Amino acid sequence: MGFTLEDLARYVDGRVEGDGQCEITHVATLQAAGKGDISFLSNRSYRRFLRDTGAAAVILTEGDREFCQTNCLVVDNPYVAFARISALLNPAPTHTPGIHASAVIADDASISSTASIGAHVTIGSGARVGENVHIGPGCVIGDAVSVADESFIHSNVTLCRGVTLGKRCLVHPGAVIGSDGFGIANDNGVWVKVPQIGSVVVGDDVEIGANTTIDRGALDDTVIEDGVKLDNQIQVAHNVRIGAHTAIAGCVGIAGSAVIGKHCAIGGGAVVLGHLQITDHVQITAMSLVTRSIREPGVYSSGTPLQENDEWRKNFARFRRLDDMARRLNRLEKKINETDKQE
Repeated sequence: MGFTLEDLARYVDGRVEGDGQCEITHVATLQAAGKGDISFLSNRSYRRFLRDTGAAAVILTEGDREFCQTNCLVVDNPYVAFARISALLNPAPTHTPGIHASAVIADDASISSTASIGAHVTIGSGARVGENVHIGPGCVIGDAVSVADESFIHSNVTLCRGVTLGKRCLVHPGAVIGSDGFGIANDNGVWVKVPQIGSVVVGDDVEIGANTTIDRGALDDTVIEDGVKLDNQIQVAHNVRIGAHTAIAGCVGIAGSAVIGKHCAIGGGAVVLGHLQITDHVQITAMSLVTRSIREPGVYSSGTPLQENDEWRKNFARFRRLDDMARRLNRLEKKINETDKQE
């Protein structure tokens, strides 16, 4: 399926520089692009590939136009325009409505006639599956689960009892939503399980990555608001709330009852401790450990960046002496202040 560059310009509200009638059929990187391909430049470090690219056209900003030797699609945000054009050129696969013969469906489950249910799917009592929903092979949809219209669930996903999934959600393979949270009470050295009687409520247009786990609430629900994007292998503990349009990269761990605001971004491998609150519009860089609530928008970091081992060992040895050095410095400052007063 192809479009002219003019077609694409109208689609993303951009401006053509060059041949607007050239046909675009695929997307590709600047280095690999060839005839019929459209690429993009959003990171200046890749500008060195722009002059020699074989792309039929490049999506870029006005500031990079002078460096391009081929047709251009000039926009304010090249990466967003590229995402929309890529989706247009690579539409999601369609699935024929129906229920595979090997699926096991409870008698009182409600399945839309437009839904597609794959092989070896299990759907429990009282579950509801909306219009144009696709549920891939091997999924388990528990009792009283609700999956709203046009959601796409890949293979081997488990939605536990009572989970609510909003419209147009995308859940990748192996995700588990609604498993028990880590609730235990200590009775003289013996752990007693605390029943997890809440559920998980997922809003509309949410994406949940492969093997990500979202625990059900202990009492109230765990809530993932509209437009949240979760990468692979994220742990969301019980009673966490993630605000609308927040994006979280892979291997992040969020402990119980943490509240993350709207339009936040959390880098890979970061950890948020339990019962903390993070306000809207906060960015947390990769591998950071969040030990206190964040009340003001901004960019926050922690941790020690990578360095040569010998240098790191020396710095770590100094780090262990920081408290002693601080005490000595305070004593020295006190003596200097006393001397100044005497003079």
